[in-house]
Amino acid sequence: MAHFEARTSTTPGRIVVTLTGECDLAAQPELTGVLSAAVRAAPVVVVDVGGLRFLDSTGLHGLVTAHQEARASGRHLYAVNAAGPVATVLDITGIGNLLRPPADDPRLAG
Repeated sequence: MAHFEARTSTTPGRIVVTLTGECDLAAQPELTGVLSAAVRAAPVVVVDVGGLRFLDSTGLHGLVTAHQEARASGRHLYAVNAAGPVATVLDITGIGNLLRPPADDPRLAG
C-alpha cells in the first residue's frame, strides 16, 4: 500500500495541512477527514502539496470538495508548493488556478 500522510499545524487565523506521499483512492478517507476538519476550524486553510509524489482524481476531488465547503461557509482553501507530476495534474485540470492563493498575500506562499 502506498504511503500517505496529512499533518496539520495551526497559526492564528489559518491551518496548514501538509500532504506527503501518494494521494490516491486509499488516502481518500484520511484526506477528506483532515481537510473537512481544517475548513471547519479556521477561516483559511493552506494545503501544502509539495511533499506529494502522486495525486489522482480522488485526491483532486477531495481538494475541490474541501474548497467548495470552505467557500460555502465564507472561508478559503488554497494549495501551495505543487511540483513535478502533481503540479502537472493541477495545471491540466485547472484546479491549480482554482486553488491558487492570492499573489498579494505573502503569508499564503507556503
